[in-house]
Amino acid sequence: MYYLSKIVWFFLEPSNLLAFVALVSLLILRTRVIAVAALVVLLVAGLSPLGSLMLRPLEARFVAFTDDGLPVTGAIILGGAVDPEVTSLRGSIALNEAAERITTMLELGRRYPQARIVFTGGSGDLVGVISEADAIKQVIPKLAPGLQIIYERTSRNTVENAEMTRDLVQPKPGERWLLVTSAWHMPRAVGLFRRAGWNVTAYPVDYRTGGSASDLRPFTSVSSGLRRVDLASKEWIGLLFAYVTGKSATLFPAQ
Repeated sequence: MYYLSKIVWFFLEPSNLLAFVALVSLLILRTRVIAVAALVVLLVAGLSPLGSLMLRPLEARFVAFTDDGLPVTGAIILGGAVDPEVTSLRGSIALNEAAERITTMLELGRRYPQARIVFTGGSGDLVGVISEADAIKQVIPKLAPGLQIIYERTSRNTVENAEMTRDLVQPKPGERWLLVTSAWHMPRAVGLFRRAGWNVTAYPVDYRTGGSASDLRPFTSVSSGLRRVDLASKEWIGLLFAYVTGKSATLFPAQ
């Protein structure tokens, strides 16, 4: 199922799907009208605020965490901040635009010195050769000497993040665990963790939109807009899939 989902998404990802439709239509002369339509949709999706409008409800679902003085047992940091291909080829860690997950992990380790900090992430690539946890483990001593982190290194997606980390740390009733991941990914992540029997507290980071002020702002490059549409589409489809397959108890988990 894991490998099948990766392959299916490659073809369903909006930017890929539109490009494939346009290409096939151009090759079949009778369907050139479809090719033109696909290219128009491609331009609209890439230059209009569509991606931001799709992403904003996801980012707004959980409010930013504020320290209320209650004790924190631990924090779970989800993988997804490492570029596995560049890291493998270069031999040194390469972080992507979700790097705030890592900086937040360091911050929480400093703010809550008694808390258990857990990084969970194996390789989410079909041809991945490096575990994110192994890559992070190599660099943390240089960034935060003395910081003790528990590493879960075999999970490949958020479902496995929840289940394998739960089995690793054995959370107890009444404990307070913070879940750190990108704001746009938080609804799906919380739903999966709750279904795994873990009532985590959301700690969203890595916002991609600027809030309501940027909702109607167009993009200056097609690639930027399409990237946001792809990201939002994957999350919305992921929410639906998690609910339909019983991995999440609710379609759109909330605070």
